[in-house]
Amino acid sequence: MKNNLLTPTQHNALCSLGIEELNAMQLAALEQCRKLQSMVLLSPTGSGKTLAYLLPLLERLDDTVKGVQAVVVVPSRELAVQIAGVWRSMNTSFRMVALYGGRPMNEEVSVLRNSYPSVVVGTPGRLIDHLRSGNLVNDVCRLLVIDEFDKCLEMGFCDEMQQLLALLPSVDSRFLLSATNSDKIPDFAGVDAVAPLDFRVLDELPSDRITFYKFTTTPDERLHALFELLCVISDEPVIVFCNFRESVDEVRSYLAKQGLVVSAYHGALEQKERELALYRFTARCSNILVSTDLAARGLDIDGVRHVVHFQRPMTEDIYVHRNGRTARWDAGGNVYFVSYENRSLPSFIPEDIAEFRISKRLTMPEPPEWAALYIGKGKRDKISRGDIAGFFMKKANLHREELGSIVVFDRYSYAAVRRCRMRETLRLVAGEKIKGVKTIIEPVRGR
Repeated sequence: MKNNLLTPTQHNALCSLGIEELNAMQLAALEQCRKLQSMVLLSPTGSGKTLAYLLPLLERLDDTVKGVQAVVVVPSRELAVQIAGVWRSMNTSFRMVALYGGRPMNEEVSVLRNSYPSVVVGTPGRLIDHLRSGNLVNDVCRLLVIDEFDKCLEMGFCDEMQQLLALLPSVDSRFLLSATNSDKIPDFAGVDAVAPLDFRVLDELPSDRITFYKFTTTPDERLHALFELLCVISDEPVIVFCNFRESVDEVRSYLAKQGLVVSAYHGALEQKERELALYRFTARCSNILVSTDLAARGLDIDGVRHVVHFQRPMTEDIYVHRNGRTARWDAGGNVYFVSYENRSLPSFIPEDIAEFRISKRLTMPEPPEWAALYIGKGKRDKISRGDIAGFFMKKANLHREELGSIVVFDRYSYAAVRRCRMRETLRLVAGEKIKGVKTIIEPVRGR
């Protein structure tokens, strides 16, 4: 790494993330943000855009200033939570709070009053609500980041973005980032004089690390064909993309009836259901995530090996973002298009991609190595991940390698244990207390 380009705070943040070297795009973003007030960055999905703006943002924070100095705008609550998680992992002295719909505002107001954040990340509507209510003091906010700006500036979001900018009169720097360009960035975004840093054409695009296949079937056989495909590939994490919520539910229901462990993810689900779906998939308690394009943007899920277009992407931008869920950073991946006989693929998909053929006798894949447990207590009960890990290791005699991902929400938590130890674990912890508090511990039976 070019250590002379980093401040000590930035260097320590990278060390906390376990990152040894910035890529060319991240270095260029850092250098431009030191020369100019604002930045427009276009870079492929999976190339590290989040770090490309968090490092310059970190450099602009002043520990003598009290109040919110930077606002990060994202199109979804999941992306807000993910970015806040990356920031926590950087272990800086500056606090970041995530603000998004789907939970009571008074909970967020309490967090804002007690944590004194220097940065907030959130969805446009929820940020507007807090600014109008006076929950965010905006007179020291100088920097606005719009992540996935092509989505945030689409029709529907555009009006909200204009309102948001009007509520942030002190902003004089803007960072706009996306994997795809917008036809025209509105004048109110304030970056009309900024030449974009365009890293979409690189020596090695993520698509160079992706192997593409088509999997031909008929409309009547499409669900069974998908099941057969997943029997072959779902020993590694797979995201199956559909265009509609109803299609997601149909696919999940069919695959579950065939005996596969599947999670469903779309915007009509309650927040708790969406959190659970992502948890099960990221914790490897389910190797298959069936989703609308809600999962196509921004989410950084390690180890996704396969992407399946069960329904054809409606636009080239959606195609790019879906494919970007695999082959992240320097990893490889596979993309499959479920195609119908005598029907051509969209023009942005190469016609000469190889046909995927199942050459071996089908067998049901082994169930995921991990199983998820629900714990009926969380942060409000002063329960931490360390408390939960210690509880299971002491009461259930689990070794560290038999205990997987643990997440703690305000009112409940999830923990992953080796599937082969789940029954014994439940027997051993029955009636036991965590930090003196009795709670429900049961297998997760989510979507």
